[in-house]
Amino acid sequence: MCYHSVQNLLSSRLLSKNLKMKTYRTIILPVVLYGCETWSLILREEMKLRVFENMVLRRIFGPRRNEVTGESRRLHNKKLNDLYSSPNNVQVTKSRRMRWAGHVARMGVERGVYMVGKLGGKRQLVSPRHR
Repeated sequence: MCYHSVQNLLSSRLLSKNLKMKTYRTIILPVVLYGCETWSLILREEMKLRVFENMVLRRIFGPRRNEVTGESRRLHNKKLNDLYSSPNNVQVTKSRRMRWAGHVARMGVERGVYMVGKLGGKRQLVSPRHR
């Protein structure tokens, strides 16, 4: 919803790319990554985050026009990553999770916070786990 509210600004030719990037970093990115410290990302969700980020960046940078033929083409993911120098959403999520794990590890037992990891042994043969 946040993205759709500023979608017209991101595709406007009147605004500079720097202003569009600042809009993305200050308005959209905090909403998308809110609470990401507690997420347990699976590969499908990581892919959705990457797809969303690439969609926003394509809207910001727009299609590239070939000088020789004059036709416009979408930017490839590699070129998008070169133009957008900041780390992608998945890397930011993983680094925030590690930082949060450090905070929790430094908290004492008296605060009632425990780090839960994988337990040793095998799992009982029951129905599959649900996420």
